[in-house]
Amino acid sequence: MYQPSGKPTILGDCLLLTVSILINAFGNALTVSLNLGSALWTASAVNLAHLFAMNLGNMLLIEGVAVILANALLLRQFDWHRMLGNFLFMVPFSYLVSGITQLLLHLGITQLPIASAVIVDIIGVMLISCGISIYQRVNLILHPNDDLMQIIRFRFLHGNAIVASLVAYLTPLTIICITFAIQHQVWAVNVGTFVALIFQGSFIALSDRFVFGRLRHQRL
Repeated sequence: MYQPSGKPTILGDCLLLTVSILINAFGNALTVSLNLGSALWTASAVNLAHLFAMNLGNMLLIEGVAVILANALLLRQFDWHRMLGNFLFMVPFSYLVSGITQLLLHLGITQLPIASAVIVDIIGVMLISCGISIYQRVNLILHPNDDLMQIIRFRFLHGNAIVASLVAYLTPLTIICITFAIQHQVWAVNVGTFVALIFQGSFIALSDRFVFGRLRHQRL
């Protein structure tokens, strides 16, 4: 899977990308189905989906398109290769999260005792962070939300994952506040959301070191 130089082969990159997407999608689905707090971007999409009475997969897709345009503004150019990669990542990922969420609900995940559910929700946040860490380092294609964090991290904050994560979360936090003001109700915001807000950058940094530790950031 790795070349003598230590970099992954093309096949290795594709395998790592696939594994990371599955890890991230499963983590997101755990947090959404338990409703004990999703990562901030997912939580904002859940609340928008309730506001507009839309399927979560469709809302994740719409939100992603908006972030692609925001990323282009930050980069001050329309990098069509990068934008196409964002779109290719986002479309199957959005519906994968929605599909796994429905499967977990069908399997009765909401019947877990509250203490176990909170632990599983936090594990979901950690899985999301692990998936992000892997595919950001592979950097073949990225989800636009994670591309935003990557742009902020390496173009403005000298590679600091923790601060970049907090800055990138300002937008979904604002969305959640606006939807709450309109609906007077909030979904997918709970203990897991606060864990993600405070610790997801640290989880990503730890995953950079300990999950596929030979893998370094590429194509920056």
